[in-house]
Amino acid sequence: MSNPQNLPHSNKEPGDLGGDIVEMPRAALGLDESKRRVAIVHDWLPLYGGAERVLEQILALHPEADLYSIVDFIPTGKRKFLLDKSVHTSFIQKLPYAKRFYRTYLPLMPLAIEQFDLSRYDLVISSSYAVAKGVLTGPDQLHICYCHSPIRYGWDLQSQYLEHIGARHRLTVWPARLLLHYIRMWDLRTAHGVNSFIANSAFVARRIKKVYGREARVIYPPVDTSSFTLDTTKDNFYVTASRMVSYKKIDLIVEAFTRMPDKELIVIGDGPDFKAIKAKAGPNVKLVGYQENADFVGYMQRARAFIFAAEEDFGIVPIEAQACGTPVIAYARGGVTETVVSGETGIFFKEQTSASLQAAVRDFENHRASLHPERCRMNAERFSVARFRREFSAFLEREWIAFKSMSNGVNDV
Repeated sequence: MSNPQNLPHSNKEPGDLGGDIVEMPRAALGLDESKRRVAIVHDWLPLYGGAERVLEQILALHPEADLYSIVDFIPTGKRKFLLDKSVHTSFIQKLPYAKRFYRTYLPLMPLAIEQFDLSRYDLVISSSYAVAKGVLTGPDQLHICYCHSPIRYGWDLQSQYLEHIGARHRLTVWPARLLLHYIRMWDLRTAHGVNSFIANSAFVARRIKKVYGREARVIYPPVDTSSFTLDTTKDNFYVTASRMVSYKKIDLIVEAFTRMPDKELIVIGDGPDFKAIKAKAGPNVKLVGYQENADFVGYMQRARAFIFAAEEDFGIVPIEAQACGTPVIAYARGGVTETVVSGETGIFFKEQTSASLQAAVRDFENHRASLHPERCRMNAERFSVARFRREFSAFLEREWIAFKSMSNGVNDV
């Protein structure tokens, strides 16, 4: 799969080692993978979400690894994606109300992540969108970070975060500013402990370069396209699906369709903003809440188009829609610009406004004939689980060979 931003970690593609490593026996380089001790570190485990899908595949590639996380609240019976592993957790696991309010312990998380003793491992893989990359490693340990994003509320979304909490609790704004300043300093410092970064999109690779001054190899997250089958027959409704939180912009989508009473919208998902969004919905907008997988897939297959108005680092659901043969109408920022082909598998709108989305829907109606379900499905296959495993394994092994070569005094790397 091509890298649209051409942001490689080096001049070679994953798996292309020609000329990079001096020919030496793998044993001489300490490359007996059967003896390689591996630790995987994830931010936190309250539920199975997008970042956890990446973790699932990393674990599938390294079933022998030990797993670490700030907290782990995945219930028994839903731990298959973790291979039913026991998870090494931090002291935050046992703090009051941690299960429900673990995020409120963010000020303690840098300290918590640094308490993990990883000194016995040869390879550390962090899956990080907050603090996981901050684990302490030594010069003889290779640390690869799959970065879902630098801490967004600490960097480019600070103003939005402060506006959000300030509207409710003005007395907390200045302590929050101080906390985020501390988090930024810690986040930048801990970037130096990572040997190599992987970004989940070219959009995030640019953010890593901006924030940390580091190059990152783009390896898109795995999408289980096999669970979504192509359906070329479409009904006369649009669909969106998301957790009901402010940055997902579901309220914007509902507002836009309420102003287009001749177009039906199905809204899938639940969350803290559900009641407020429902209050804004017109009779042509139906909020169906959480849906079991079979019903969710059914809506995605039969929809005329999937609507996506958030600015996401990657965005899995638009790919799932395309896997069903359903085109996407999306806000033209973030990772979705890398996963939707304009004019072939979807239509973009340039502003996060109701008027801009309405115009995009009208544009879509005028060009539906050129957006073929089969083309949507082919595009979605670029992000399959098999592709992720292949690219991730190749990158990791290349970095491991280069690291061990330098550790053994081989300099022609």
